[in-house]
Parts: sequence; structure tokens; C-alpha cells
Amino acid sequence: MPVIDSVWKWFTDRWPFYPLKHLLLDEDIPGGASYAYTLGSSILAVIGLQVATGIIQLFYFAPTIDHAYDSVSYLRTEVPFGWLVHNLHYWGANIMVVLVALHMMRVYIWGAYKSQLTWLIGIGLLVTTMALTFTGAPLIWDMKGYWAGEVGSSITGTAPVFGGIMKKILRGGETMGQLTLTRFSAIHIVILVPALFFLIAAHVASFRTSGIVGSWNREKRKQIGLFWPDQVFKDTVVLSIVIFILLTLSVYYPAPFTGPADPSNTTYLPKPEWNFLFLYQALKYFKGPFETIGTAGVPTALIGLLALLPFIDRRPERNPALRPIAMLCLALYAGTILTLTIIGYLSPGYAEMPATPAKTASQQPPGAVAASAPSAPSSNAGEMPGAKLFKSVGCIACHSIHGSGGSVGPDLSEEKLKGRNRVWLVRQIRDPRAGNPNSIMPAFTTLSDRQVNDLADYLLSQTPAPTGTEKTSAQSAAAFPEKTPPVPETPVKKSVEAAAASEEKLPGHAAYTIGDAENGAVLFKERCASCHGPEGKGGVLNPGSHDGTVPALSPIDSLFFSTDPRYFAKNIDIYIQHGSVPEGTAPLLKMLPFGDSNALTQEEIANLEAYILSLNKIDRAALIDPGMQPLTFFYLAAAFFAAVTLILGGIWNNKYRHRCE
Repeated sequence: MPVIDSVWKWFTDRWPFYPLKHLLLDEDIPGGASYAYTLGSSILAVIGLQVATGIIQLFYFAPTIDHAYDSVSYLRTEVPFGWLVHNLHYWGANIMVVLVALHMMRVYIWGAYKSQLTWLIGIGLLVTTMALTFTGAPLIWDMKGYWAGEVGSSITGTAPVFGGIMKKILRGGETMGQLTLTRFSAIHIVILVPALFFLIAAHVASFRTSGIVGSWNREKRKQIGLFWPDQVFKDTVVLSIVIFILLTLSVYYPAPFTGPADPSNTTYLPKPEWNFLFLYQALKYFKGPFETIGTAGVPTALIGLLALLPFIDRRPERNPALRPIAMLCLALYAGTILTLTIIGYLSPGYAEMPATPAKTASQQPPGAVAASAPSAPSSNAGEMPGAKLFKSVGCIACHSIHGSGGSVGPDLSEEKLKGRNRVWLVRQIRDPRAGNPNSIMPAFTTLSDRQVNDLADYLLSQTPAPTGTEKTSAQSAAAFPEKTPPVPETPVKKSVEAAAASEEKLPGHAAYTIGDAENGAVLFKERCASCHGPEGKGGVLNPGSHDGTVPALSPIDSLFFSTDPRYFAKNIDIYIQHGSVPEGTAPLLKMLPFGDSNALTQEEIANLEAYILSLNKIDRAALIDPGMQPLTFFYLAAAFFAAVTLILGGIWNNKYRHRCE
């Protein structure tokens, strides 16, 4: 059409379209086109996909530690096709690391690293890609990303000379916080992404300047192929497969909801991202004075060997069969990294890493303190180590023994205190609010396991021995809320709406946060199963209540149930946050206000709610407005790819037949 031709001429007269087309597409390939050369184009396409999905996510992302996780969760569940955008970005980052590694292995096998500048720029691209995955993981500020950043920055901090400075630069201080998220965002978006584009441009320019290396077979190299359309066709085929793999992973293996970041949660075993597991595992083999070898020596050696390679091997020979030493080195190099990655994936968490203190008793869940061997009491109870601790750590200021001591807390030798066993005492010393959220007793987190057990020995020696008629320790702990303000004996609300209408009974922040059901299962077992039964099946007796038992949570009462995970979470959140008193004369067990008393963090409550929903076959992270259901989208995408494959196959077949004729 004349109008289109005029517009096209106006455009090409003012912009170098044809010179750029010649630079990018008009290239001879010694030995002809090959599927072995398609990885570079796939990497470029995946990078383009990462940029597009990253920009879309920025429209919804709130870069604050209070809202980052919830903003991404909103994108994934309530924005049409937001699940697809996020999952493509998540898996695209992982696929890009794999493609870059395979591309460098292909270049190594072909001997193309002998083009020194191109190889060095490629190493820069590898390092930048790894840095992008490292800085991208914590941006969501979920448990997985938070601890990946924590572990990664901790490893950086153990490096000699500049390690501490680098750690502070990354975190913005000694601990992970808002400055950490701000800096990781800036590094990821403002520094690394432009650096990646610059290196790609430099890599392509160097590649075009030095020319395509092609096959190592001299006879085959005499056959010249064309980049357009031969190589472009093969690039398109492989890229289509890569995109289809990304779509498959996004639909069938979406990015996990690991719950909001909660540094106080000790049930999570932190590890770095999978592509750093080899370094994480290598650090375990260097302890004490040799730690710097693992933190600085190993990564420096790995990168240094790659950088020195083209300067060490200067022979023109590129046939891998005639380079046995080079192939053996590749096998050892890649095999070591792969082996360490697998071992790191299967190994326990960061608590076992060198120079990292193991979790202390204060970091363990209540009642999980490892009991050391009890101190043997002497003939005089006053000479027991626990007796001295009772005075030195300040217990005597609030508690008395046989009337001697403070009066803030109960006399620990009184008759009503008998039946308290070691487990209860250890928990009470470590975390007083575990059994009574309103307790004013401080948590003695600085005491060692030995000291805690010494105190328990002393207190057990002062209280009357059980007669066999007392309640069990779990029952007595629930029935004896020391210094607990009286709870109003109001009946449970007849409807959740009525409860929510009261200003004091509104859902907390956790109700709007998608938690991690797996972590919630651990919390439920520790904090809730004693009353609601294993897996919320109920059946626990509650004398004095109208029903006589604690309500079951699996299945939960229809009053609270909803197929919409948002409403379901709000319904149960009210009671977890504010507690409740069952109907009855004087119920023994009451629902404690875990949120109001800060006995549980909002992150922990969100995880608990996700688990309770899962018990009732409701997914807390269910898609609210997917735009299109993932499986439906996948089937349509598969049909589209099949159609395109048939069309391209027909075009290529006709072209091949035309060549043969």
C-alpha cells in the first residue's frame, strides 16, 4: 500500500534499520546452522521475558517489609493473570541460570573460549545472572526469600578484610530490615539490570567482531550456512520449547507461598537459593581458621579458573576428542558443583554452618529445650546450684520459697504448685507467655540448658511431691493461669458477623496475609493440638463448658467455614487474635488471646490459619480472580504451540524439498 510504503520509507530514512538488520541477521555460519548454537538466543529471549514480567510486577509491588509480601500475594491471587506473570518471572530466573550454565559448557566443549574477550564478557554475564537471583529472592520478603538473603549476606560477611563492610552495605546495618529491602531493590533493578544489558551488548559486539566459531571439523567448516533464516528457525524451535517448559512449570509447579518473613520463627530451616547451594555446602568443610578458604577462596578460585582458561589453553585445536585434559577438567569442575548442590539440597539448614552458632535453647519452641543431665542434689538443698541461681538471676525478687522472698509471684513451695513437672518448669523459665500470654514474668533466654535444668531441680525439690490425684501437667498448665486477669464469662458469639461488629473483635493483620500451611502445621502441633486434638480432630475434654469438649477444627463448625479463603481466614482470625470463653458454668479451658497478648506473631497466626484452612480442604492461596484458570490456559497454550509447530514444520519441509529439487 502506498501509505504504508511512504511511512516505512520515512522511518528507514531516519533510523538505521537496514544496517542493524544486516548486523544482526546477515551472518555466515561456518559448518552451517546447528541446534547447538541456540542457547544464546534462548537466553536473550528469557531475559526479555524477565524484563517484561518484572515491569508488570513493579506496578503492584510495595517495597516495604510490612507490605511487600502482601502486595505480591495480591498480584498472584486477585489480579487477572497475575499468577502467570509472577510464576513466569520466578521460573524464568531459574531457567536463565540453567541456560547460561549450559551455554558456557557448550562454548567450552567447542573450544570457543579461545576468543578471549568474548569469553571474559560471558563470565561477567554469569556473575551478573547469579547476582540477580541473589538480590531478587528477598524482594518478596517471604520466609524463603528472607532467609536466602540472611544466609547469603551472612556468608558474605565472613569473607576476610571487606566481608563485614559488604554485609553492612547489603543489609544497611547489622540485621535484615527495611534498609535491606530497599538496597536489594536498588541493586536488583537500578544496578544489575542495566549492567546485564550493557554486558549483553558488549558480548554481541565482541561476538560479531570475532565471528562465529562454528564447527571444529575443518571439512565441515567449508560449508557455509546462513544465520537468517536457517539458524533463526532452529533458534525459534528451541525457544518455543523453553517457553513451553516455563508455562508448564508455572501452571503445575507455581512459586510456593512460604508465608511472610518472620525472623522469630525457629521452625524454618533456612538455606540460600538452589544455585548457591554448592557454595553453601562447601563452606561446611572449612571450619575455624580455614573458614576464609570457603567464604573467599572457593568462589575466587571457581571464577578465577574460568577467567584464566583462554590464557592457559592457547592451542588452536578445538576438537574435544583431541583435548582430553580440558574435557576431564570440565567433568571435574561441573561434577563438583553438581555434587555439592545435591548434598546441600539434602543437608540440614544453616544452623550447622561453620562459625554460625547453633540454635540456643532460647531459640527453640517452648518445651523443646534439650534437657541436660540433672544436677545431683547435695544433702543440703540450699547448696544446690539451682538455689544460687534462684538468687543470682533475680527469681527471689518476685517469688518466695517457704515464705522467704518476694511476693509478686506465687510462693514456689506452696501446696497448689505440686504436680508441675520438669517440662512445664523449663517452658515457664524459657517462655512464660507460652502457657499464660498475660504473664508479666520475663523470659530467661540467656540461661544455658544446664542452668535451666539446675533451676528446675531446685524448684522440684522444694514443691510437694505429686500424690497421683493431680491433673496432668498439660491440664494443670491450662487450669492455672497465674496472675491472669479474670476473663469475662460471656457466652461465645452466635455468629461471626456479630463478633466482627464489635470494635474489640475485629480481624487482625494476619487475616489478610496468606500464610504457609506447612509451617502452620508445626505451630499447631506445638501450641494448639493439646486443646483441639491432633490435626484439629477435637475430642479434648473441657469440664464446665456447655459442650463438654473443645470444638474440633477439622471439620470446623459451619458457622466459620467458607469456600472463599479470605472470609474463612477472617472468621477464625477473630478468635485467635482476641480469644473467647466457651458457654458454660466455669469452663476449664478458654481460648487465649494469642494476638492481643503477642503470644504469637501475626506471621505465625497467618501460618496457623493457612493450616486450619488446609484441614478443611480449602487452599489459603487459592486464586480469586485468575483471569483464566491455569489448566485452561495451559491447554489453550499447548494447542497453540502444536498448531505453530505444524505450520513451521510444513514451511521447513517445503523449503527442504525445494532445495532438493
